[in-house]
Amino acid sequence: MNKKIIKQGLLDSIKKMDVRYMIKNPVMFVVEIGFFLSVILTFVPTAFGDPDASMQVINGIVAFILLLTLLFANFAESLAEGRGKAQANTLRQTKKDMMANRILPDGSFERIAASMLQRGDRVRVVAGETIPNDGEVIEGVATVDESAITGESAPVVKEPGGDFCSVTGGTTVTSDALLIEITSEPGASFLDKMIAMVEGASRKKTPNEIALSTLLVSLTLIFVIVIVSLKPLAMYVGITIPTSILIALTVCLIPTTIGGLLSAIGIAGMDRVTRFNVIAMSGKAVEASGDVDVMILDKTGTITYGNRMAYAFLPVAGIQEAMLAQYAVIASLDDNTPEGKSILSLATTKGIHVDDTLRDGATFQEFTAQTRMSGYERDGLVVMKGAADAIKTYALNRGQAIPSDLDEHVNAVSKLGGTPLVVIKNAEILGVVYLKDTIKEGLVERFARLRAMGIKTIMCTGDNPLTAATIAQEAGVDGFLAECKPEDKIDVIKQEQAQGKVVAMTGDGTNDAPALAQADVGIAMNSGTIAAKEAANMVDLDSDPTKILDIVEIGKQLLMTRGALTTFSIANDIAKYFAVLPALFVASVPALGVLNIMHLNSATSAILSALIFNALIIPALVPIAMKGVKYRPTSSDALLSRNLLVFGLGGIITPFVAIKVIDLVITPLLLWAGI
Repeated sequence: MNKKIIKQGLLDSIKKMDVRYMIKNPVMFVVEIGFFLSVILTFVPTAFGDPDASMQVINGIVAFILLLTLLFANFAESLAEGRGKAQANTLRQTKKDMMANRILPDGSFERIAASMLQRGDRVRVVAGETIPNDGEVIEGVATVDESAITGESAPVVKEPGGDFCSVTGGTTVTSDALLIEITSEPGASFLDKMIAMVEGASRKKTPNEIALSTLLVSLTLIFVIVIVSLKPLAMYVGITIPTSILIALTVCLIPTTIGGLLSAIGIAGMDRVTRFNVIAMSGKAVEASGDVDVMILDKTGTITYGNRMAYAFLPVAGIQEAMLAQYAVIASLDDNTPEGKSILSLATTKGIHVDDTLRDGATFQEFTAQTRMSGYERDGLVVMKGAADAIKTYALNRGQAIPSDLDEHVNAVSKLGGTPLVVIKNAEILGVVYLKDTIKEGLVERFARLRAMGIKTIMCTGDNPLTAATIAQEAGVDGFLAECKPEDKIDVIKQEQAQGKVVAMTGDGTNDAPALAQADVGIAMNSGTIAAKEAANMVDLDSDPTKILDIVEIGKQLLMTRGALTTFSIANDIAKYFAVLPALFVASVPALGVLNIMHLNSATSAILSALIFNALIIPALVPIAMKGVKYRPTSSDALLSRNLLVFGLGGIITPFVAIKVIDLVITPLLLWAGI
């Protein structure tokens, strides 16, 4: 942890002692009231009717321990906020003194501060300059370094139209130039939202956190009532309990541990999402990701690359695969489409290399909707590739018979959801190039892990049912929706939500925006359109759909951490009952001796030992609150059993041991001080 963050955290811990701030956390507010009352009793021991003025030293010790408890709790929250503020300051440097070249109606340029840009303005950004605000490329092709935002060092090609037209303010153009239309208002860019999010300025309590806070307040109120009732009960059996001891007893029994760590857990959870290069628009989105039951995924650009790539060469009878590959490459020498480049790449993996001199003097035919073919011609050699029916017509017109097994290859590829590309040399058909929409790396394994968590995955695509079924089987999703329109995606989300399911949706296109807005967790790819990113409540800056699993695991880790520390905190109270109550009453009610299993030295040492443990356990648990409980994909029953065993049983045993050790340490000191 950075020393500067720790130093600032210590200062903020003191600032947070402000009553106006502490009242937002009712549990710790009760502790602060107890601290102020103990301070008063330190200087005026009989202020609240206590007859024994000799309690002044004890009152001071109680006040000091309560002060440490408050500072430790505030420090935990300050550390979590400090990490976010440090990251926000780094991001803010990206915006500092940013300038823009705004294009005026007459075509001239105006140099203005980026903060002055309005939605709809057009700016020109050249190599070496920083993109001033979020926008869409409307002219030019250039590489953009997005490492300041995403952490990825490799530049990304940006061009008009499609999925790669969106640019983010604060990123740098590394080559050529772009004409960009600004799409966000000043102060509303994704960089601004990210800064606000990591600082915690816009963080609101989630429903789960509100429910837990309500539980903690209820427990606190119950224990306050119990402690208030304890004094007349003690007087009835002939015991006088000083006010400072009652205050200490209240602090020991109310759930101060989780009360002090609750905010830190929530802030740290959002911080972990940010460190995975994901902008979460709210804490609710992070928390909801931990409860996801169903994952809806767009196919193109999310599950698949979106471009059909060469997968196999299927020669007809009498033709060698190497020969088919060689002439497929020749037909693709001037084909700069993803499909054409993939044919060259596949051939290279099979050891096929074509001499570049074949380009000299050659004529290349581009693909058109009319011919549905493209190819190469030189010195009487004509090599074409294209749609099966177009190539068959081309061969028949030249008096060439169609190979008997050509239709078999074409139909086989079509049934698998691929695209058959037929290659012909002069008038001789050589075979088929199998083009398929390729699954992104790592998705199959990640879908398997989601399944292990009990999360159902559904793929939505506009493809026909045959193609959709093939892609779904290869990707390993649990279901698919073919020939899917935007309204169909919304319908399937609503159907799942109607069954009480928490639904997550990922997408990158404008047609995904309505579904992203409907989903409980909408995750948009940063490479996607502005509409998609504005509709979602999370944006993946790396545009990596495999990160879905990381987001879900962070959400589950947040919920587990909160549940684990709550279990530990409440379990602590069991040990405190056995430490404090028997020691207070055993002298007047000997029958309680059977409960005095810890055999602490005295009622005073028992109270102080429990109080000291109560203060020290908060900083001891800060690393767990910040890092989170480790999550392993398993069933809910197994997670509950593990939590109860580790944090429930641990929460009972730890205080017994720690309080006894503290009692052994402070007893000689109390005797030395005559207490």
